[in-house]
Amino acid sequence: MVGSKTIICAPSNLGLRPEEGGREPGTWEAPLVLLSEGLQAVIQATDVEWLPRPAYRFDPEENTRIRNGHAIRSYSLDLAHLVQARLSDGKFPVVIGGDCSILLGCLAGARASGRVGLLHIDGHSDYFHPGNYDVQSRLGTVAGMDLALATGRGEKLLTEWPGIDGPLVQDDDVTQMGEREALSPDYAQHYGDIRNTAINRIIVQEMLREGMLATAKRVAAWASRGDLSRYWLHLDVDVLAEAVMPAVDSPGEPGLDFEQVAQLVSLLIRHIPVIGVDITIYDPDKDPDRRYAKAIVACLGNARG
Repeated sequence: MVGSKTIICAPSNLGLRPEEGGREPGTWEAPLVLLSEGLQAVIQATDVEWLPRPAYRFDPEENTRIRNGHAIRSYSLDLAHLVQARLSDGKFPVVIGGDCSILLGCLAGARASGRVGLLHIDGHSDYFHPGNYDVQSRLGTVAGMDLALATGRGEKLLTEWPGIDGPLVQDDDVTQMGEREALSPDYAQHYGDIRNTAINRIIVQEMLREGMLATAKRVAAWASRGDLSRYWLHLDVDVLAEAVMPAVDSPGEPGLDFEQVAQLVSLLIRHIPVIGVDITIYDPDKDPDRRYAKAIVACLGNARG
C-alpha cells in the first residue's frame, strides 16, 4: 500500500521532436489540464508542487547531439531535488509530465537514497542510444532514449549524475512492459539490441494474451528474486491502444485499454514496493474536447494500491 500522495507537476516537452509545422509539442500542458479535470481529488493527493515550464529549443546545442540536452540535465536535477525531498518526507510522489525525459529526474531523486528498480510501462522500450543509431544523422530525442539513458547508455551529459555511482538503474533491476513493435521485422534495426541485455521484458502481445493478473504475477515474482525493496513506476500513456488514446506523441496498436492499465498499476503497487510513479506523454493539443484527459484521470483514480 502506498503512503500519502503528493503531486509534482513537471510540464516539460524537452524530450520530444517538434510537431509538424514547427510547433512545440503540447505535453507541457498536461499537468494543468489533468489537474483541471480533478486529478488531485481523484487520487487523494495532499498537495501539489510545480516545477516551471522549461524553454524549448529548436536548434542544436554545442557539445551534445541530444535535443535540449543541457536543459534536460538542468531540469532533471531540479526534479530530482523535489523527488528526493518528498521521499525523505515519507510521501509517495506522483510526478505528472510532460514527456518521458522526466523519468531521469525521478530516478535520480530516488537513487539519492540508494539502489532503486524500475517498472517501465510504455508502448515503446525507449532504448535508442549511440550503439544502435547514427548520432550524426539526427538529434536524439530523450523521450525515445529514456530507458537507455537510465541504464547508462548514451552521452555522459545524461548518464552521469552527482553523487550517483554508475547508472541510475541496473539492467537486471528493470522490467519493461508494453513494447508493441517487438514482433515487427524492423525492430532489430531500431533498438532490438535490448534483447541482449538483462532487462526483463514483457511485450504487449504477451500482456494481452495472458491478462493483467498474470502479467503482474510475473513481474512480482521477478521483483521478489533478490533483496531490492524500492521500485519506481513509469507509466507512458502511449501503452494504451490508439483506439482509446490517440492524444500522444506516437500512438499505435496493439495496446491496452484504460481498465487494463488501472488493473495492472493497482496490482503492481499492491504487490511490489513501489515508492513513486510518473505519468507521461499525454498531449492536450491532440485532445481539444478533453475527453482523453477525463479518461486518464478516471483511470488513475481506479489504479489504487
